[in-house]
Amino acid sequence: MFHMIFSTLDSFVSAVQTLLYVDIVQPLLFRLDLMDYDEDTYDSLYWVIVGVIEVLAMYAVLRPLEALRPVERWENRKAVRVDVLYTWIAKLGILNLFFFFALQPFFDGVQGWLRLHNISNIEFDNLWPGVTTQPVVTFLMYLVVLDFAGYWYHRGEHRFGLWWELHAVHHSQRQMSLWSDDRNHLLDDVLQACFFAVIALVIGVPPSQFVVLTAITNLAQSVQHANIRMYFGWLGERLLVSPTFHRRHHAMRYGHEGSNYGCNFGVLFPWWDQLFRTASWVRDMEPTGIQDQLEGRQYGDGFWAQHWLALVRIARRLAPGRRGQGNDAAPV
Repeated sequence: MFHMIFSTLDSFVSAVQTLLYVDIVQPLLFRLDLMDYDEDTYDSLYWVIVGVIEVLAMYAVLRPLEALRPVERWENRKAVRVDVLYTWIAKLGILNLFFFFALQPFFDGVQGWLRLHNISNIEFDNLWPGVTTQPVVTFLMYLVVLDFAGYWYHRGEHRFGLWWELHAVHHSQRQMSLWSDDRNHLLDDVLQACFFAVIALVIGVPPSQFVVLTAITNLAQSVQHANIRMYFGWLGERLLVSPTFHRRHHAMRYGHEGSNYGCNFGVLFPWWDQLFRTASWVRDMEPTGIQDQLEGRQYGDGFWAQHWLALVRIARRLAPGRRGQGNDAAPV
């Protein structure tokens, strides 16, 4: 059944991809004398279509829920508008796709060297013959491994001061909404895209499945950040990261400033937070943001201001005499 659903969706996206490419993109490339990028552009178009479908789906489902069951009601949604721009940049997935295919030749060479020296690669398909050969099982294994990596990536963003200054762009949004997930510094996006592309290639994720895995993760995180009063119940909260669980991660005094440099770092599954003792099950709907915003610290209202101020904060941390004195007690 999983294979049938995946094949149907893949066929639909591929049909749209071919239609757009033949009628619009290829003629444009020909006119601009860019046919050397013909094949790469065609591959990228698949990811772009999936991203557009993601944005339309999340808006159609989550925006009505935000209106019906909001955690907070805002008179002015101006602060949310810049996050829409972040969403379109991230959901189109250009960075993820670029690093995945850019690194593919390198890993092909490494795998060739390993085979030449009789060193086995990581092959999930062969771990349990008859079980892991099932497409749905392999897909779920990929999902769990990438989520485990995502947990540690996220903890690193909070633990190391220079990295935190990039991630602070995300946490500085005090009006969390369905758009907030993708509010990230572009430099952090580049690091994240490269990191997950490497992990995916190491464990052998096929390109088509990498697109789907990324889409599922992105949609889930959009739900988690939405301004929705939603609780999954005692068991559900421990199986999947909910908006309630993740809102605690964004809560002032707890999400970053608390012990262990925060809590509730899980991307899809809260299992890792339970295993490594960073889970908080408190359901209080606290104000979100960064504590020093109450003291007047500015993180920027616009897209470019947010990016520039993050670099300024990093420069201050690196300045002589200021090393290790960054905000929120996060070390350099």
